[in-house]
Amino acid sequence: MQLKVLLPFQVFLEVDGVTKVTVETRAGSFGLLPHRLDCVTPLDPGILSYCAGAQECFLALDQGILVKTGPEVVVSVRHALAGADLGQLRKAVEENFLKLDDQEKTARSLMAKLEGGFVQRFVQFHGR
Repeated sequence: MQLKVLLPFQVFLEVDGVTKVTVETRAGSFGLLPHRLDCVTPLDPGILSYCAGAQECFLALDQGILVKTGPEVVVSVRHALAGADLGQLRKAVEENFLKLDDQEKTARSLMAKLEGGFVQRFVQFHGR
């Protein structure tokens, strides 16, 4: 299989000869082998592991989506980190990616308040 990890503005990783991919979803761990049927699944922040030859590699991923079509597996996420130490990657997921989600929720809440205030003032202005 070919594994491709995409970030919003770049290709993070592209590997040929992948024999197995394992990711984390809301339903638990999800494994892909070369002859598995095509599928799409949302991803939670967590660890993606893949085997290329005799080597197992790990990536820390933010939430995103995985699409398998034929021999190609494409993962699209907002943030990704590569590393050999599984413990450090797990810590990075917990500290960085989950922290970003909280910051984004706060930013979205503030934007919603600003938009609500704008609409309210616009309606008042229009009514005069």
